[in-house]
Amino acid sequence: MVRRFAAPLTLFALAASLQAPAAQAQELNLYSARHYQTDEALYENFTKATGIKINRVDADDAGILARLKSEGEASPADVILLVDAARLWRAEQDGLFQPVRSRVLDERIPQTLRSEDKGQGSQWYGFSTRARVIVYNKATVKRDDADTYEELADPKNKGKVCTRSGSHPYNLSLFGALMEHLGAEKAEAWAKGVVANMARDPKGGDTDQIKAVASGECGIAVSNSYYVARLMRSTKPEDRAVMEKVGVVFPNQQSWGTHVNIAGGAVARYAKNREAAVKFLEYLSSPEAQTYFANGNNEYPAVRSVKVPNPALDALGEFKTELIPISVVGANQGKVQQMLDRVGYK
Repeated sequence: MVRRFAAPLTLFALAASLQAPAAQAQELNLYSARHYQTDEALYENFTKATGIKINRVDADDAGILARLKSEGEASPADVILLVDAARLWRAEQDGLFQPVRSRVLDERIPQTLRSEDKGQGSQWYGFSTRARVIVYNKATVKRDDADTYEELADPKNKGKVCTRSGSHPYNLSLFGALMEHLGAEKAEAWAKGVVANMARDPKGGDTDQIKAVASGECGIAVSNSYYVARLMRSTKPEDRAVMEKVGVVFPNQQSWGTHVNIAGGAVARYAKNREAAVKFLEYLSSPEAQTYFANGNNEYPAVRSVKVPNPALDALGEFKTELIPISVVGANQGKVQQMLDRVGYK
């Protein structure tokens, strides 16, 4: 069952629409910021395997978090699926999740891809990952001039850099990682250098940045890997033409590695069906579910033992990832936003 909400529902109307009488079969109320067709099969297979019916509400991350806050203790939500570590960390700080202690999840999900365990368990887990790659125009930029994040701020790339808004969670997380690697002072100098190298003001999404590089409007841009893979797998001639003009590099392979982010899940603070919620999160870490998560949006499995054949990701190749905990990256977002405001990063 899928309920989409564009306009706000009243607190009691939403609660009444999702909460099931105790006499009915087990149910699970899911708030999801993921909108991929292959996830439908993911949910259906969970129901077939467990008998637990999923009632789903779809919205973007901001809409879900706002709704959880407004609903408070009356919220019917059991499981929350969000995209990006910055959003998961913010929801944790706002008290919207509850800790989970699960041997299955702790064995399968690396410590760097879940929230800090403060003695009661983790509050959220990453179930798929995406790399923040650099794309460059092969006709105007040398690969060696775009193979580190630091080079985005190098004067040699003045007038060449394009990005989406600095305040977008994808960038807040990347910048939060750079703050860990470089230190606050050097990270701010770097951000100032990126602003000085902009070909235009930040705008659009990651796909727009890739297309701007292909058109020559920009020479260099950053993008999540799944946007690149999506264009690589497209059957549209115009998308194939874009990818013929751009090169893709996993940055910082000779230093700390490429920044990765996550899509993750958590048990809602006031979950009425906690046992089913934990069971669902454990299912998301299974090889079957990891395959759906990864191929549904051309992402990488969070469970390292799972290998998913994907022609685009296979073509991009293996790469070294950074090892700092994603929870630390999320925790830096407040300081990062202040830094961006100071340097005028729009």
